[in-house]
Amino acid sequence: MRAAFPALDAQVHGEDTVLAGVLADQPALYGALAQLEALGLELLEVRRESPGGVTPPHPAANDAEAS
Repeated sequence: MRAAFPALDAQVHGEDTVLAGVLADQPALYGALAQLEALGLELLEVRRESPGGVTPPHPAANDAEAS
């Protein structure tokens, strides 16, 4: 599976594999998502990280949880 995503670092955490790295733009993200789907893998989460650490969740995420 790691060979399918050479630009991303992969770490195994229990039964999950975490892919991390920089994608150049939104089309690159969509390409990675398409590759996950083509491999039949389940996507559990996508996070955007800032240079100083993890970016806080989008405010709309709190609205969705409250509903």
